[in-house]
Amino acid sequence: MRHDLLADTLYVINNAEKIGRRMCIVPASSLIKEVLTVIQKAGYIGDFEFLDDSKSGHFKIDLVGRINKSRAIKPRFAVKKDGFEKWENRHLPAKGFGILVVSTPKGVMSQKEAIEQKIGGRLLAYVY
Repeated sequence: MRHDLLADTLYVINNAEKIGRRMCIVPASSLIKEVLTVIQKAGYIGDFEFLDDSKSGHFKIDLVGRINKSRAIKPRFAVKKDGFEKWENRHLPAKGFGILVVSTPKGVMSQKEAIEQKIGGRLLAYVY
């Protein structure tokens, strides 16, 4: 039984990258689609497509071998528009290396986009 689909998805992606797979299949949800879009824009994964199985469906993700670590952040901490540096230092290995995925009132985006738009949100995950 899955309780946190985002955490499960990021673990599957991370494990598939570690063993050298070029593709993985994860359960689908609208939040996972948004997070995968952010990770894809950052260049950490290739294309992904929705596979309909007449239930909730799955995503087939093409991996490019750029992910060292991907994890969900629990609990989902609130971050103000000028508080991202603290969380970057805590979760990312170096400045400018990797992304934090943030849920904001304007949608799911990376911390770089949130800083540019000067909005805060809730931390969902990190990838580097």
